[in-house]
Amino acid sequence: MKAFTTLTGIAVPFGQKNVDTDVIIPAEYLKNPTRNGLAMGAFESIRKGNPDNIFDQPRHAQAPILIAGDNFGCGSSREQAPWALGDMGFRVVIAPSFADIFSGNSFKNGILLVALPQDEVDRLMVVAETDEITVDLDSQTVTTPFQDRFTFDIDPFRKNCLINGLDEIGLTEQMTPAIGSFEARMADDYPWIGGAARQAV
Repeated sequence: MKAFTTLTGIAVPFGQKNVDTDVIIPAEYLKNPTRNGLAMGAFESIRKGNPDNIFDQPRHAQAPILIAGDNFGCGSSREQAPWALGDMGFRVVIAPSFADIFSGNSFKNGILLVALPQDEVDRLMVVAETDEITVDLDSQTVTTPFQDRFTFDIDPFRKNCLINGLDEIGLTEQMTPAIGSFEARMADDYPWIGGAARQAV
């Protein structure tokens, strides 16, 4: 997983409330076995037949920040929703609140979710029309060129994982010495288990 520290960039002032995962990526695109290519189906109900939609405006091409409305990511638990957002280039989503399962899936896929009060989100929506926004995970702040400074909360474990680029595989690899030591003891103490495992390797 790519580490996240500080990001400055264009933000898409979407702002819509109660956007469910079927809006983020419709069910017909879930057959795609990889993360790549999902961007073409993302927000299809908003983009299809509407060339002037907010996502396809030239200014927003590959924008790394999405500003959304309350209860973003509600609906089904499909992991393809954060996959699609990532394929569009988003590393951060800012909203007043997020659905729990979507929040977990986003974290596991390296997307930072920033929950801010509605009035602060509204202010960022205005700034995003003309200027870039900076998100600093270390200081847990969102700032603008106009001296706006908004702080956000994040679980310390998730913060550590994002800053260090650690997904579940990376976390497991950190335990390689301990795992190796445990397996060696298992082979010595329970040779009918450990020995069979060694023969299989």
